[in-house]
Amino acid sequence: MKTPLQLIDSRGKFKEVEGNIIDCVHSQDGQYIAFATADGDLWLVDRKDLQQPEKWQKLQPHEGGILCLSQDMTPSGFITAGDDNQILRIVPGKEPELLVKTKRWAEHMVTWFDATGVSTLLAFSVGKEVHVYQDQFDAPITILEHESTVSDVVFNKDGQKLVTSYYNGTTLWSITGKESAKIKEFVWKGSHLVVALHPQEEAIVTAMQDHDLHGWRISDGHNMRMSGYPVKVQSLSFSNDGKWLATSGAESVVMWPFFDGGPMGKPPVELPGIPGGYCTIVRFHSVYADLLAAGFIDGSVLLISPDGEKVLPITLGQDKDFGAITALNFNSSGDILCFGTEKGVIGVIDLAASA
Repeated sequence: MKTPLQLIDSRGKFKEVEGNIIDCVHSQDGQYIAFATADGDLWLVDRKDLQQPEKWQKLQPHEGGILCLSQDMTPSGFITAGDDNQILRIVPGKEPELLVKTKRWAEHMVTWFDATGVSTLLAFSVGKEVHVYQDQFDAPITILEHESTVSDVVFNKDGQKLVTSYYNGTTLWSITGKESAKIKEFVWKGSHLVVALHPQEEAIVTAMQDHDLHGWRISDGHNMRMSGYPVKVQSLSFSNDGKWLATSGAESVVMWPFFDGGPMGKPPVELPGIPGGYCTIVRFHSVYADLLAAGFIDGSVLLISPDGEKVLPITLGQDKDFGAITALNFNSSGDILCFGTEKGVIGVIDLAASA
């Protein structure tokens, strides 16, 4: 039997919907997948319906567009923020629940939960502030103040720390109970758009407006600059073991080594990409450090090993007019991959299914 050139032909399905897909997220329990559009549609996929796109459900929870999407603190739900200044809980089969009404748009959101799902945190940015909630939504446990608009928010692995990026730098915060404090500020002039925290908290790296990356060694604040990108870097992803930082922004997938003294003084590794285009988004596998997914401007998605020796096409943009890949995510066990595009294509691939 001839093996299909694209895994989506044998192990997945896709659906053409309306609107630019801004994100796709798996629920904590892995039962559902949510796709959010900038126009305000939220598509929900039940895992039992992966192969039946006609059963994928569309909701319109906000009055207007959706700005960000995250896992909910509940096992099967999601949290959305809209341009109606509402933070909503979306649980399949139930009416949307208003959690918070903000004074301004919430533009960046992240959820943290422990392995048992008992302890949970939600953080989102509202202008120059980051609001952090724990379990209940009566009031935030803390509000983190910044001098400029916050551009990204990331929790560390144990949920005790938070990294925020903004104009001219980043801050590492301590979040314990109802107390919060700045651990350290890292300053570098310019606009920092996306932030990534090393899994072992050895470094913080940001993507900047001027097509460069900037990083700091957390222990001593030593600066690290990684440059040479032809377009602006929009996506950063560390491997679980912290050895590699994968990045978008070039025709190939650019990976910087964070071992043996790297990345300074060491050249990046360039993994296979799509000739004539560039990488738009990267995601290391949620379990295995030796596998990553990369999306490209032509709609292609590739699974690649960090040594570049293994490349599996999920989709090939030359065959399907998908538009640029704008969303890409593994579930927690790593057997399901979802993607979304700027032209409103949503797709799900079951990597554990037989070909």
